[in-house]
Amino acid sequence: MIAGQAFVQTVKHYFPELNTWLDALPDTRDPKMIVYGTRFMAWWGLWLYLGQLSSRRQLDFQLDDWGTQVLTNLNRLAETEHSTRPVNDTLDHFLEHVGAEPIAALRTQMVRRLIRMKALDSARLLGNLVLIVDATGLLCWRRRHCPHCLVQKHEHTTLYLHQVLEAKLLGPAGVVVSVGSEFIDNADISVTPAKDADEIKQDCELKALSRLAPRLKRDFPQARFVLAGDSLYACGRTFQLAKDHDWEFVLTLKPGRLPTIWDEFQRLLPLCPRQILERLLPNGTRQLYRWVHDLSYVDDQNRCWHFHALECVETSKEGTVTHYAWVTHLPVSLKTVEEIAQKGGRYRWKIENEGFNRQKNSGLNLEHAYSTDPEKMQAYYYLLQIAFILTQLLERGSLLRQLTASLGKRLDQVFGSLANIAQRLLEGLRHCVWPQECFSAETAERLRIHLGEDSS
Repeated sequence: MIAGQAFVQTVKHYFPELNTWLDALPDTRDPKMIVYGTRFMAWWGLWLYLGQLSSRRQLDFQLDDWGTQVLTNLNRLAETEHSTRPVNDTLDHFLEHVGAEPIAALRTQMVRRLIRMKALDSARLLGNLVLIVDATGLLCWRRRHCPHCLVQKHEHTTLYLHQVLEAKLLGPAGVVVSVGSEFIDNADISVTPAKDADEIKQDCELKALSRLAPRLKRDFPQARFVLAGDSLYACGRTFQLAKDHDWEFVLTLKPGRLPTIWDEFQRLLPLCPRQILERLLPNGTRQLYRWVHDLSYVDDQNRCWHFHALECVETSKEGTVTHYAWVTHLPVSLKTVEEIAQKGGRYRWKIENEGFNRQKNSGLNLEHAYSTDPEKMQAYYYLLQIAFILTQLLERGSLLRQLTASLGKRLDQVFGSLANIAQRLLEGLRHCVWPQECFSAETAERLRIHLGEDSS
């Protein structure tokens, strides 16, 4: 019950117009044949991931209306009055008629709302939103799935892949909010069956970033972004994209990626004895920050770039030493070096840990083929990202803790761990009639829900 109440009020607090936005999805189904409206079907699709059902077929069993409160709760959530529930094939048919891009646009509306209400502001880096980019695999086959598959040849086998470049905003308490996705495939390349895979110039992360960046600028023209990425992105292409879109950057520096910059950085560090900051953490870990200003780099297009380099050498209480380094155009000083290293550098792993690993290794099933049709496959992917935004706002927000505290208990005493919240949410959808008062828009608007370290 408590998870359901917190979920409904969280959704209505952050996205009071969500049902209106769902109604606006361009549904091209024959109006005479429609039984389940657009907003209800959208919610039905979101619950595939909110309930972590693992496969589309589980909708027919886990969200069955016989002997459960599923239909009652979903009707009130979607503000509809259906007397029956759809089947999983109905969702597939619905997404075929809506398409992927409108669902991506819905995600953009939701992120704009979070930015406008300053829900992510405490995670800003020197006033900039941290935009983390990374790629991951979606689907993998041993036989060609479609003409657009990426091809990886190994000694004894050939794999056919679909990947995606994901851009996520770093939020408080480890929240990562999906803001842009670019699918990495060979859709723009004419592939003939007779052509050897090695002869095909394949799509890649950096090409995908060149396509994604203009869309992000179009969708968020006023946003101040700091682009954060691993060492792959530390190159002239990324520097130019940041310049073109008026973005800052904090990119991982490794000796194998920019060897001349790395060597110069290491040579100049001993010559900058005042550019050093030492921290001793409560757990006994020692952090040593050092930096060098105004390094120069000429890329393969003969473009000259100037930026700073910084490093953090971390020594654990047991003596284990870990080295991190980055390049950035942000002003590095005694006052800013720690924030740049942590928010712009160290937190970059959040997209892998929270954004990708959790989506792959939980019931969200990022790598599950909900459809083999390329358009519907992308639509399912966007539904997953929207559901994950809602899931994180519930888990990391203060409301759930406030409700458990009102019962005289801590969150871990009620749920055990954050991983159990989705299971309890599904149980509540099935077996509890959620209180009518939690659906009140006025009540939700008055709530004070924050995301912060005390909510992590």
